[in-house]
Amino acid sequence: MSTDEWRDANRANWDERVAVHLKAYDLTSLRAGHGTLNSIEEAELGSVAGKRVLHLQCHFGNDTLALAQRGAEVVGLDFSPAAITAARDLAAELGLDARARFVQADLYDAPIAIPEPHAFDLVYVTWGALCWLPDVARWAQIVAHFLKPGGFLYHAEGHPAALVFDDETPCADGRPGFFVPYFLREALIMDDSRDYADPNAVLRNTRTHQFMHPLAEVVMGLLNAGLTLDFLHEHAIATWKMFASLIDDGTGEYHWPDRPWLPLSYSLRASRPIRGRGAP
Repeated sequence: MSTDEWRDANRANWDERVAVHLKAYDLTSLRAGHGTLNSIEEAELGSVAGKRVLHLQCHFGNDTLALAQRGAEVVGLDFSPAAITAARDLAAELGLDARARFVQADLYDAPIAIPEPHAFDLVYVTWGALCWLPDVARWAQIVAHFLKPGGFLYHAEGHPAALVFDDETPCADGRPGFFVPYFLREALIMDDSRDYADPNAVLRNTRTHQFMHPLAEVVMGLLNAGLTLDFLHEHAIATWKMFASLIDDGTGEYHWPDRPWLPLSYSLRASRPIRGRGAP
């Protein structure tokens, strides 16, 4: 499989999702001037006022612009031209185009598209990002490339232990069943016309190439890139309805209906040392 093959298929899928998500995502708070993040980020991220923030895989920029509303100077990067066009339009609508800049480029081309090494206080990567990348070690190197000494990555993501399961292969009791091996090394090629944000949407560009990344691969990638791990948290909630059996807790986040059988998500913070290994 060539790089162009998986990247082009995934880009076509995400280009199509932009129009769906502009209608399906609740942008009320963002348009009112105080965009919200999910509860996990709200509890862990801290103040971004006065910080330079790089949001990798930013989609159409809803979280990017929420960070700008909190006083950050932000750069959002995404590989989808449709997403970046929508992000720029939304920034202009909200009067944030002086605080938010959007760049269209593939993640692995980010150091060329944004020639600002060691320039950011925070690199922000959340929710449904890593499964689209075949090489997490290279991702971690790119994160480290952009961080100032003392700057940090904030990352929140669906837990790979939960991503082993899916409703497509249900157990007899209705719980999700085994779907993909935790240690799968090749791409998982899927044809799926559904969209996670709008159950009524029917996508035309259905082919995607996704990749499993065990938690140790993510953590060791960051450590090997010269970052230090400040915290790693596992959570019994997901920010989307990962499985049909999950229950909405009233905040738009989902949990197991009875007991927390598996972690559904994780979050971490990893910093670039001010001195020593990893410092410029």
